[in-house]
Amino acid sequence: MCEGTQSMEPATGGQKGVFMAIAEQFAGLQMDQLIGAPLRAAADASNQLANSTAEFINRVGFDANGNVQTVAFGYQRRSVNEDGTSNLDEMKVNVPMLAIVPIPNLQVDEVNILFDMEVKQSEKQESSMDMGATISGTLNLGIVKVSVTGNISTHQSNTRSSDNSAKYHVDVRATNHGIPEGLARVLDMMAANVAPTLVGSSLKDGNGQDLSGQAKLKAERLKGIRQEISQIENRLGAARDGLDNSIRQMKRLGATQLNAFQGRMMKLMNDLEKDNEEDDKTAAAYSQAMDEVNQSWNAFQNQAPDMIRLLVDSNDQSDGVSELLGLRGLSDMGEAEKYSGGDCYQAFVSAQRNSMTAQANVNTIEKELFDKKAEYSDVIAGRAALPESGGYDGSVDTEDPEEY
Repeated sequence: MCEGTQSMEPATGGQKGVFMAIAEQFAGLQMDQLIGAPLRAAADASNQLANSTAEFINRVGFDANGNVQTVAFGYQRRSVNEDGTSNLDEMKVNVPMLAIVPIPNLQVDEVNILFDMEVKQSEKQESSMDMGATISGTLNLGIVKVSVTGNISTHQSNTRSSDNSAKYHVDVRATNHGIPEGLARVLDMMAANVAPTLVGSSLKDGNGQDLSGQAKLKAERLKGIRQEISQIENRLGAARDGLDNSIRQMKRLGATQLNAFQGRMMKLMNDLEKDNEEDDKTAAAYSQAMDEVNQSWNAFQNQAPDMIRLLVDSNDQSDGVSELLGLRGLSDMGEAEKYSGGDCYQAFVSAQRNSMTAQANVNTIEKELFDKKAEYSDVIAGRAALPESGGYDGSVDTEDPEEY
């Protein structure tokens, strides 16, 4: 008996064709569209979001005439007075609309594009053949018996597979950035000028109840005096600011004039010869004179407000710079003298006059404030006569005090 088996597997081919098929799938991709389209869409979205913010600000923040839209808030404020009464004030404050509503300021912060493509292709061929044969023979007394048995089988298979996958992911992140920087600064400037406004005020007793009779008349008079005191104090503050400005102007002119004198002295010193006994004595005299000039102007810089007050209190009527200031000038010969001329003399005289006028105004308002506070104290102590009805005539009666 004889058996045999044979198997054959043909080699795969067409590798070049496979690679060409893969390359063709990549060749059809439009990378400029895959990457550029999302970026252009993000840029268009940013433009629309900016326009939306601008439209909101114009629509909510301003009226048809371009004026800022505000919201009025009303509230009551209670304050206690020195005489035991209280004021119930109706207050109102106007707040810009843009300061109390959230500003939509959505912006595209980040755009991420992710594109992955994977192409897989494989081919497999299998061929096999199985063959089997059996031969047997028998010789018996001339009788030959032959028996043949055979088996032949073949098998062939082809396998081809491909796997194409692609991932395309666009990630866009946008956040609200709140109030823009420029608008925030504008709102800060507007907020600095926002202040409550007094709409109305009514007098109450210490428990918040209505007043009547003499108590009401007294409270109304005290309230009127307080309002006048407040107005006088405001005027006094403005007058003092004007006085300070005038004195600062005098100081600036004084510093400029002193610099001019020092320049003149330097020129005189430079004209002297060195190692000359006579010129050395002259230089010493120059230095002494310059020291006197410096001291007078430095004293003025340190005591200018007090000197101006002294001029007003003494009713100084000098046409030029007052001698009470004690200022010294420098002559062309390098000698200290009364300050009566120089580069800034006329301007200094004008500044002195303005400062004296401002000081006199301050003195007048200070006396007015002192008198008004004295009147207030008289009403509190019951030394001032009250009018028959609301209001008062400002008279003070110290001979017939009334007790309240």
